[in-house]
Order: sequence, then structure tokens, then C-alpha cells
Amino acid sequence: MTHPQNISTSILRLTASLLLILAAAPACHAQLKKMFRMEKDSIPLFRGFAVSFDIVGPARLMLSDHGEIEGALRVNLHDQWFPIFEAGIGRANHENDEVTRLTYKTTAPYFRVGMDWNLLRRKHQANRLYVGFRYAFTSYKADITREPVPDPVWQYPSGFDIEGFKASQHWMEVVLGIDAKIFGPLHLGWNVRYKRRLHHSYVDFGQTWYVPGFGTYDKDQFGTNFNVIIDI
Repeated sequence: MTHPQNISTSILRLTASLLLILAAAPACHAQLKKMFRMEKDSIPLFRGFAVSFDIVGPARLMLSDHGEIEGALRVNLHDQWFPIFEAGIGRANHENDEVTRLTYKTTAPYFRVGMDWNLLRRKHQANRLYVGFRYAFTSYKADITREPVPDPVWQYPSGFDIEGFKASQHWMEVVLGIDAKIFGPLHLGWNVRYKRRLHHSYVDFGQTWYVPGFGTYDKDQFGTNFNVIIDI
């Protein structure tokens, strides 16, 4: 009979594999611990804070029909954790849309709160690589108008003018970025963001073209920031 022999062979192979795994486990654990271990030192928990200002949003505001002016306050805890608060004002003046023929205007504040983690093992060096998250919120008013155009069926002019309608939105962001020291307390930083809408309050006529701090209306958005940072 060959079945008992095959079973015995399989058991021997399984036993050998388990022994190899158990033998390699301490080395693997030590390697993983070495990779993710942060520096142990006597550096205090509170390491100061930093203020920053984004320059991408203002540039977009000057060159297009929407953009943001934004700043942030970030606390440094042991050069590893960075609680952060961001606030800004988003503005749009989108006139005579090619598809809807609408003009959309809004100016409103937005707010984000979250945390960044320094991913570098040598966390006390001047440069940083970090990942983080944000919870964001805005409540805004907008004006939407459409110039009278002939109705395609009845041929009479049709248009509307809605002023000051209210809307709000909540969303989450995942952030990946770098900070580089230039000289003294001056740093420059760049990050990319994935934004995911959590909730949006709709108005009677549908969605808004632009959401302050989030961007043009959609469930998902990608954004970038280029920050001038001052460590204090």
C-alpha cells in the first residue's frame, strides 16, 4: 500500500517545515523589530510647534476660477507625532459653464484636524517623511445663476437666480508628505492628499460645483500642497 507511505512522507515534510519556521522566527522577529524600532533617547515629549502656509492654493486662485488660502498649526511631540490643525478660505467664481451654462460663486472657510506620523527611523534629524490623516468640514453659502436662454420646446426665455443657498460637507483625507530643512527654522514641505467625501447636504436643485477646501464636486479628489514652514 502506498497511502501510508505518502502520509508518512507528508507528515515528515510538514514537521521539517514547522521546525524551519520556528528556527527562523527569532531572526525574522529581530529583523522586523530593528526595521521599525524608533530611537530611544531622553529627548522631551514636547518639541515645539510650527506654522505653515500653502502656496499652491493662492497660485491656483490667481490662475483659475477657484482656489484656497490656507495655513496650519502643527505641534511636535518627540519628533514622531504631529497633531495638526488646518484652516483656510476657499473661493470660486465659475462663470458661464460650458455644459450647464451656470455661473457659480462662493467664498467660505473650511477646517481640518488630524495627525501626522514621522516614518523615518532617525526621527530627530531635520528632514521628515510622514503619513497622516485629516477630518475636514465646511459650511458655506453660494450663488448660482443662469442667464435666460430660449426653452428648446416652448421657445420662451428660461433662467434663474439663486442667492445665498446653504450647504455643508464632511470628508476625510489621507496625506503623504516630506519636510526639508532649508536653514534655521525655515522648512519647505510638499504633500499629496486623497480626499473622500463622507457627507454632503444637498440643495433642491442638486449639487454644487465647488466645495471650499475639497475642490470641484465629486466623491473623491486628489490634491497637493507646497508649504512654507516655520519651526517655533
